[in-house]
Amino acid sequence: MKTAIVFPGQGSQSVGMMGGFASLPVVKATFEEASAILGEDYWALSETGPAEAQNRTVVTQPLMLIAGVACWRAWRGEGGAMPAFLAGHSLGEYTALIAAEAIDFAEALPLVRLRAAAVQDAVPEGTGGIAAIVGLDPSLVDAVCAEAAQGEVVEPANLNSPHQVVIAGHKGAVERGMAIAKARGAKMAKMLPMSAPSHCSLMKPAAAALETALAGVTIRPPRVPVIQNADVAAFDDPQRIKRALVEQLCRPVRWVETLQHVERQGVTHVIECGPGKVLAGLARRTSHALHAEGIADRAALETALAWERSGHA
Repeated sequence: MKTAIVFPGQGSQSVGMMGGFASLPVVKATFEEASAILGEDYWALSETGPAEAQNRTVVTQPLMLIAGVACWRAWRGEGGAMPAFLAGHSLGEYTALIAAEAIDFAEALPLVRLRAAAVQDAVPEGTGGIAAIVGLDPSLVDAVCAEAAQGEVVEPANLNSPHQVVIAGHKGAVERGMAIAKARGAKMAKMLPMSAPSHCSLMKPAAAALETALAGVTIRPPRVPVIQNADVAAFDDPQRIKRALVEQLCRPVRWVETLQHVERQGVTHVIECGPGKVLAGLARRTSHALHAEGIADRAALETALAWERSGHA
């Protein structure tokens, strides 16, 4: 059995999302550590919201980082093994690098909050949009975006599964893209609860700000390979990791290829570590050979640990 652990990013947040872990002291301690560093009560934001606050990029990104690290610490604290590979979807890539001991949690927190602010500042709130297109061949999405742009930006942002592509850009262009995708046979086109259109060319100013901030951040070679979004590759060189984090903001998340890559390396089991079960679902839809489960609460964590110990995770 060979396992990859993956971490979700924006879009997996929900009010009460960590309640199922509340009985584990390490989870609450992780939130308290983060709140002391950033000066905000993230446990309250996690458990009582409101949703409108959670969905603001400057809140969502640090909140999801904290939640993912808390789940990871719970996994390790209860005896879960280091996996063969780590990966994270978008913001989750930072959580994966923390799990791989490439960057310290305390240093990642202000970096991620800066990243979130830079992303939000790059596109004024209310002018950008992100939408999921389901049931349309990914090869057609480029053409849909080209037709929908009409002088604005709309581009494939997340290549999530063989049947789901997320597009991002100016809100009007994204809305036109949704309509065109439906007309071309998409089963669903739905706006997502995110306030900034990451992973498209509108993020160039944010990428520049992030590059400046990363110059002062210590990154070490990862203890476990971290498959990074933009290149579908793992890097040992800290400078190359920094470059991948910068490039990630303006380039699509190649999640289908990430899953295919770890499968080629012999991975048979994918464990999603964090709120929700979005990535576990994407893994199952990408490959029938991958066994995927989410550990979004203590009960699921204990089940996954039992599977791992028995060799059937």
